[in-house]
Amino acid sequence: MHMLNLGILAHVDAGKTSLTERLLHTVGVIDEIGSVDDGNTQTDSLALERRRGITIKSAVVSFAIDDVAVNLIDTPGHPDFIAEVERVLSVLDGAVLVVSAVEGVQAQTRVLMRTLQRLRIPTLVFVNKIDRAGARYDGVLEGISTRLTPAIVPMGVVVEPGARDAHFTLFDDARLQAPLLDLLAEHDDDLLAAYVEGRVSCERLRAALARQTGEALVHPVFFGSAMTGAGITELISGIKELLPPAEDDIDGPVSGTVFKVERGPAGEKIAYARMFSGTLRTRDRLTFRDGEEGKVTAISVFAQGAAVREGAVAAGRIGKLWGLGDIRIGDTIGVPRKSRADGHGADAHYFSPPTLETVVAPCRTADKGALHLALTQLAEQDPLINLRQDEVRKEISVSLYGEVQKEVIQATLADEFGIDVMFRETTPLCIERPAGTGTAVEFNKKDPNPFLATVGLRIDPAPVDSGVEFRLEVELGAMPYAFFKAVEDTVKETLEQGIHGWRVTDCTVTMTHSGYSPRQSHAHQGFDKSMSSTGADFRGLTPLVLMSALREAGSQVYEPMHRFRLETPADTLAAVLPVLAKQRAVPQTTEMRGASCVLEGVVPVAQVHELEQQLPGLTRGEGELECAFDHYAPVVRGAVPDRPRTDLNPLDRKEYLLNVTRRVGG
Repeated sequence: MHMLNLGILAHVDAGKTSLTERLLHTVGVIDEIGSVDDGNTQTDSLALERRRGITIKSAVVSFAIDDVAVNLIDTPGHPDFIAEVERVLSVLDGAVLVVSAVEGVQAQTRVLMRTLQRLRIPTLVFVNKIDRAGARYDGVLEGISTRLTPAIVPMGVVVEPGARDAHFTLFDDARLQAPLLDLLAEHDDDLLAAYVEGRVSCERLRAALARQTGEALVHPVFFGSAMTGAGITELISGIKELLPPAEDDIDGPVSGTVFKVERGPAGEKIAYARMFSGTLRTRDRLTFRDGEEGKVTAISVFAQGAAVREGAVAAGRIGKLWGLGDIRIGDTIGVPRKSRADGHGADAHYFSPPTLETVVAPCRTADKGALHLALTQLAEQDPLINLRQDEVRKEISVSLYGEVQKEVIQATLADEFGIDVMFRETTPLCIERPAGTGTAVEFNKKDPNPFLATVGLRIDPAPVDSGVEFRLEVELGAMPYAFFKAVEDTVKETLEQGIHGWRVTDCTVTMTHSGYSPRQSHAHQGFDKSMSSTGADFRGLTPLVLMSALREAGSQVYEPMHRFRLETPADTLAAVLPVLAKQRAVPQTTEMRGASCVLEGVVPVAQVHELEQQLPGLTRGEGELECAFDHYAPVVRGAVPDRPRTDLNPLDRKEYLLNVTRRVGG
């Protein structure tokens, strides 16, 4: 049996979870269709998901389509939980992108489609809700073509859109031939030649469609309704015939990726892993991140809607693994595998990072210790909340994508841990970039250096979105590799807080000098660390050198910016524009569409929430605002924002050395 790991993705409220329920019912896995409103769906298992009627965590269910076993992964649609989608993308063989026939292409739809195309994940488009009032056929197709991709193939037509009995009828081969030929011939010279010579059969066209869909060159579009079942049978056939099954090597070395971590009823850690190669068995010992080890004590695999205990999980399948207490999301099991994202590893990021931050405080002072433990467990399931402990102020900060995520964290802490919390005002997460080049060096056994190490570093600006790269201008054999590794790891850790306290990125750090004191010992005694360099010397010295180099280079603070699209009645424009200006939003294009006006531009992330709150009153409730992260822009107005430090403050040498060594050099 072939395996297919299929993701269901969409903008919030487009009907992903309802579609999952309908698919499971149609293939016979469930007898009754659950409702998001009633909170009894298969994939929204969390109490909070059932109460709010939204998907917060990804969930896996399975079903069979003839000889194809499908692991279907339902993902959150709300942009505040985009990190959950990100982790799923690395394990997919194909995807169904759901679009509402009423609302059409929305902000999150575009973000998802761009990422699916960049990762070359084969994708079908399913236009849902054709039975709802206001459902459109031609308008939605035009929106998909202009705002997502022109490489689409409508597979049929909707009869009576907007009516309860609306249904989807597939085109026959004659109707499909002309649009298929035009689109498929762009990527297939042999097909074009065969067409010119008059020898293109329907079978050849269908085969070319399946091949190019599998290569993510074209995207078939189906229409239907998850509520009435219209178009679902046709979509199921499309999934089987057009999406490629997993191409994994069962006989190869063990290789897999952990994309989800959760806690069981007894608090045990459970890892969800997609296997790409080999077979993982119960009692196998695994080595993962930084030499951590663990033994698999139990395995479940997904079959016909449920997770069932098995003794092994083979390539192509998704397994739930017990016994790996130190496992984390993104960890590789066995042999590393390159991700689809530009050749980076499994930890590559496909979406923007969180752009907001808030301080979490317990309502009861006695809950401080329990709060830290609870947030640590939540960070296992969502590493991007990025816990930040301020030992001086005794505060804990978390990173966020939006206000809804804050509400979910608050409810989760109350429901699962019995901790009531309050949040400070949400603030934007800025970044720093070097403004120029800076160098610094401190030599072993020369004042004011109290460490048995020589470290010289140069920091240079690098292209936008390049991250942090560490390079060597010294011979790798000049000292033990562990010392170089200590410097590299400390460089990346130190750059989490720059001159102004923000994460420093888009730079290259080059090690220009190195040196150490070889291992020494007294007669008849063991190793003397007071005369010999250790990794601690390099970890202690590196922050001082790096911050000196960064201070010389200078750093510029950048704030996160969203691209916005605002559609509002034209007669409200006079009231809207001054508010946009006050919130530092800059419209870049304006287009009149009948009685409506569409503005597109950029706005600081810090102003988005307030803008969202003001717009309904300004537009009689008719304004539609879409926002998505776009870029970072230099802070040019007002004082440069500083972020309180939570490290040992290598910018203050005396304070730093007191904390690190309890002695002051020089």
